[in-house]
Amino acid sequence: MDWSTLWAERMTRMRASEIRELLKLLDQPDIISFAGGIPDPALFPAEAFRAAMTSALSDQNAGVALQYSVSEGYGPLRDWIAEQMTADGIPCTRENILITSGSQQALDYLGKLMLTPGDTALVGWPTYLGAIGAFNAYQPRYAPLIPGDNRAAAEIRAEAQAAGGQVKFAYLSPDFANPTGVSMDRAERLRILDLADELGMAILEDAPYAALRYQGEAVPPILALEIARKGSIDQCRTVYCGSFSKTLAPGLRIGWACAAHEVIGRLVLLKQAADLHTATLNQIATHLVASEHFAAHVPMLRGVYGRRRDLMLAALAREMPEGVHWTRPEGGMFIWLTLPEHLDSAELLARSLRAEKIAFVPGHAFFPDGSGRNTLRLCFTLHDEAMVNEGIARLGRLLGSA
Repeated sequence: MDWSTLWAERMTRMRASEIRELLKLLDQPDIISFAGGIPDPALFPAEAFRAAMTSALSDQNAGVALQYSVSEGYGPLRDWIAEQMTADGIPCTRENILITSGSQQALDYLGKLMLTPGDTALVGWPTYLGAIGAFNAYQPRYAPLIPGDNRAAAEIRAEAQAAGGQVKFAYLSPDFANPTGVSMDRAERLRILDLADELGMAILEDAPYAALRYQGEAVPPILALEIARKGSIDQCRTVYCGSFSKTLAPGLRIGWACAAHEVIGRLVLLKQAADLHTATLNQIATHLVASEHFAAHVPMLRGVYGRRRDLMLAALAREMPEGVHWTRPEGGMFIWLTLPEHLDSAELLARSLRAEKIAFVPGHAFFPDGSGRNTLRLCFTLHDEAMVNEGIARLGRLLGSA
């Protein structure tokens, strides 16, 4: 049977995630991996989740936790999220919240909702690999969205029309972006709002790292700035995607989309067609842990991860050869390295795994056009001081001999 004759055309753009493949290296004890965007499992609130699961499965609650549920998500969890978002300058109610299986599912639904083959998606250059994977199935054209690029809306629109579609959305992660760790300042966020209004496009604000700030002053979310302009979330074109994966635990796969009621209603239809609803037991447990422990747990994470960021930055300053440059993020999980132009990080990774037993993500994976061969991403959240120092020393040896 030649199954390839039955694949849809969209499958020609689907590729295995380089990050998901690199995660398999975590099972090899001799590899120091800075590859996946992995929270430290030692910091998971495991006892709190154990108690929450027990409560959710008690005699009086098990019938709800194990039963089918509404597609929008568990009401008390949506209320808690709405309260948090209101405190962050995004006044909303549970009717503006859809619970998804991680924010990754929200990206998939948004691509499905908006993209017709040939439409243009404006994305960071580089941008989150998972977003590229989610959108690829819907066959868009990608165009770069680079801070400081002040191209006129008319030029962007004309290029999109020449490619056979229209500009549907700008996808960006304004706080400590994956993969660079770079954040957008207030002026850049306002510029995106202006551009979106001129082009009539949506803004997809992906914010899984927003709570993990280690220094500097917080900048309002793009959706908060838009609400301040327009008065109501239901008048806004920004869709905010959030997640508990980086703050509580990724394995439960609890994320959310927050947007105008009209957008949420459309996303609910896609949710119903895809998986009916996110696991109710996981939602109930997440609500219990979030409502009781989030306020104390996240500051603890900031303290630990902030120290690890500082350790990696110091190690890079100590170990990197001349010609290597890196970002200095104020939060999040990632540091982005730019190598001399003649180096290819994918080739370096193959050599590194053999000679130095160190893993990282080659940078070209984050560029829709496969460029950026001389870049790579490091994650600083998983390892303690000794492992960070040893891993960066190995990376320095590798680059010094390249």
